[in-house]
Amino acid sequence: MDHASTLRAGRHAGIDYDGVPAHLTAIEPGDVGYAHVRSTYLRGGSPGLVLRPGTPAEVADALAFARAQPVKLSLRSGGHGISGRSTNHGGIVLDVSRLNAIEVLDERTRRVRLGPGARWSDVARALAPYGWALSSGDYGGVGVGGLATAGGIGWLVREHGLTIDHLRAVDMVLAEGSRVRASDDENAELFWAVRGAGANFGIVTAFEFEAYEVGEVGFARFVVDATDTAGFLGRWGAAIEAAPRDVTGSLVIGRPRPGQPVIAQVMTVVDAGDAETVLSRLQPIAAAAPLLDHDIRITPYAAIMHVPPGAHDGHGEPVARSALADHLTPELAEAAARLIMSGESYFFQIRAVGGAASDIAPDATAYAGRSANFQLVAMGSSRARLDPAWDAMRRHFSGIYINFETDLRPGRLHDAFPEDTLRRLRALKRRHDPDNVFRDNFNITP
Repeated sequence: MDHASTLRAGRHAGIDYDGVPAHLTAIEPGDVGYAHVRSTYLRGGSPGLVLRPGTPAEVADALAFARAQPVKLSLRSGGHGISGRSTNHGGIVLDVSRLNAIEVLDERTRRVRLGPGARWSDVARALAPYGWALSSGDYGGVGVGGLATAGGIGWLVREHGLTIDHLRAVDMVLAEGSRVRASDDENAELFWAVRGAGANFGIVTAFEFEAYEVGEVGFARFVVDATDTAGFLGRWGAAIEAAPRDVTGSLVIGRPRPGQPVIAQVMTVVDAGDAETVLSRLQPIAAAAPLLDHDIRITPYAAIMHVPPGAHDGHGEPVARSALADHLTPELAEAAARLIMSGESYFFQIRAVGGAASDIAPDATAYAGRSANFQLVAMGSSRARLDPAWDAMRRHFSGIYINFETDLRPGRLHDAFPEDTLRRLRALKRRHDPDNVFRDNFNITP
């Protein structure tokens, strides 16, 4: 069978392959490059077509073509995609990873312009020579576009806030194909919505941020005995909340192997370059549980975010549940310990928020979870088992972080957005995307 026949054999119904504009880069099943674009970091996919525009004009053309096809449309930037919404089965993926430029616009104001397809490890490396940084998640392989339209809980969040708190303007392609700019001074309502619910309103083709000065930082990894799981979680949470804002941390914990203690990995960043300050900040955190192993170093922020290039070739469809919590209360710590020991979650993480992220008014951006000091995420292989266990904990939560959430039940909208915020978002949705083109995401349309 020749190559053309192989391509035709793998085509999906509902897509007009012969109508794809000739100037667009298009990859379909059977193409030699298909294996590299079908899946994401954690999730397998089998889209019928992947469009990879290289300019904002091509994004508009790709969107116009995709709108005319009666199949699912998914948007992709860097391809991390924990929520599962940047690939699909049989639909179209509009992949903006080629829009990955990183440009310094103004050294005096630290203004930088980032393409949605850039990855945060590349951003950190590009900003490092200037002594700048942007707190942007805890894994450098994540793309700019998905994170910067939802929130951005990173290693410097308690000192500098969410990633979206440093966003100053965006260029977008809206549902009908128009290209607009949004900022506090231009299309201000759209700019408000982009910062927390952006995937509902268009495709951002460029982000403009105001970076901030960051030198070397302290980075610690602790391995601790968390057999007293609830007690450890409560002590760690209290230590984080009491710490100066230059301290941000996270932990990962899982069900122990038979006959083994419960082990937790605790990671902490201290935005300070001298050992004395770093060690003094770390002592209360290290005291949360018996220390089994540790590694502490002074290192550039870019080194923490560095991730070697690699293909995204995930498999399966893991279930992820996410929440925001104001405090790690004894009741929440006990509930989390029960979940961990149940084995229904093979990955459980808590990340610190609070600090500067809580200085912003909850109605200043579409991201409204400003009271939270912690973000929790659990991943499992069975929705039927993980969902009931997670739902039993909901009374302890104050919201959810949408990029880590795979549950599409309508109730999650109300967990993510207060009623006034959701009403405002829906009014904007009716104005900018009345046909609900951008629905394969955390969709706000009832």
